[in-house]
Amino acid sequence: MSKIGKMPISIPEGVTVSLTGGAATVKGKLGELTVSIPKQIKVTQAENVLTVTRMNDTKEAKSLHGLIRSLINNSVQGVSLGFSKTLEISGVGFKAEIKGDKIVLNVGFSHPVELAITKGVEIKQNKNQIIVSGIDKQKVGHMAAQIRSVKKPEPYKGKGIRYVDEIVRRKAGKAAKTAA
Repeated sequence: MSKIGKMPISIPEGVTVSLTGGAATVKGKLGELTVSIPKQIKVTQAENVLTVTRMNDTKEAKSLHGLIRSLINNSVQGVSLGFSKTLEISGVGFKAEIKGDKIVLNVGFSHPVELAITKGVEIKQNKNQIIVSGIDKQKVGHMAAQIRSVKKPEPYKGKGIRYVDEIVRRKAGKAAKTAA
């Protein structure tokens, strides 16, 4: 049995889950998400608890068991609380600017880098921080990863775009190496 797959999903107040036609539709105060359920997986609802089980013990069913449970749980959390990732820009003259449905990054290149903001994702800027938020965990994480990939933090001075909780391992430069 899958450790993650066998855990029940509790549904908070204000969230409704409807299981119809091989899909689970989750509605909440922040929006609506749909997760498609394969034929090997069965989802049952009893009051405010969802249970995910598999129909047989094939390799494919075993691999989908925990995945579908996680996707449904992320949908329930997303429509009730939402997800957010915070990025931090560090470097002299590095800045970000939101223009309509694009984010413009000036991060030390000869040109500004423009990224289209994914639908369903909201981006806010606070001085040197970029806050990416939304109800779909996958879209929020993907948009944050796209922004970070423009200028990853470098190990010598730490300049670039990084997650707030990320620790950048610093290296000693040439001068420190020869002095020792």
